[in-house]
Amino acid sequence: MSRVIAAKLVGLEVGAVSQTIDPRWLMAYAAALGETDPRYYDTSAPSGPLAHPLFAVCYEWAVALTVRSKTIKPELMPLGVHTTHHLVIHRRPQAGDRLLTRGQLLTVRPSRSGTLVVIRYSTVDRNGRPVTTTDYGSVFRGVTTDGRASVAVQPLERLEPPAGDEIRWSAAVPVATQAAHVYSECARIWNPIHTDIAAARAAGLPGLILHGTATLALAVSQLVRHDLAGDATRVTALAARLTGMVSMPSTFTVRGRGRAGDLIAFDAVTERGEPVLSDGVLRVL
Repeated sequence: MSRVIAAKLVGLEVGAVSQTIDPRWLMAYAAALGETDPRYYDTSAPSGPLAHPLFAVCYEWAVALTVRSKTIKPELMPLGVHTTHHLVIHRRPQAGDRLLTRGQLLTVRPSRSGTLVVIRYSTVDRNGRPVTTTDYGSVFRGVTTDGRASVAVQPLERLEPPAGDEIRWSAAVPVATQAAHVYSECARIWNPIHTDIAAARAAGLPGLILHGTATLALAVSQLVRHDLAGDATRVTALAARLTGMVSMPSTFTVRGRGRAGDLIAFDAVTERGEPVLSDGVLRVL
């Protein structure tokens, strides 16, 4: 099997994929994360149930499948692991929105364990106004590339975690055996390495692992509780490196670190103290 991703594909763009955000989707995503704030389920509110800060990953998935199908061979797909995530929320998605999402392959380059691929997902509403922009990085393990290329685009505003080694607070997050199955169905994101043990083992994984977006969303929920008095609407951007896998069942710990101005630093570790999320930073109102 040829394990090569062609660098010449950089710049390829797909879309726009149109999707309507319904209240059921918003509520299901919050439920998958164990959210109890009634605003996540309030269908009587003028704008419907509150969207979790990470909800953008749900409507980006359909575009992700299209971009990947045009750039990455099907047999290589299970070898991809989510490694970086940078999200800007221009305005929160709401129930009833008809959103248009485009995807563009920004970067292909060798990495220590394979090939790094970065895709940008740009979402606007029906009037063309920006809603969310995400730069999503994945490493395809054991896969090579025939070059190194990047497309010239306006970079997202760099988010630097505030300096400081102090841990201001920590919170244990339990992950149930069936967490990935629940998340898959509620987010409408299906990748077999998270729910199909045969597919996970074929990809070289020791077992099923939680989605990287689920791990990040659970961490953001803790930041909202501890640093934002439960107000998720204050989140305007976030970035993190996904540096470890979360198995099921297990527990990982989210740690609030430095805070300065509108930036909040965080990370997360496993029960053995191994990194799960690194260099995390949240930008807030």
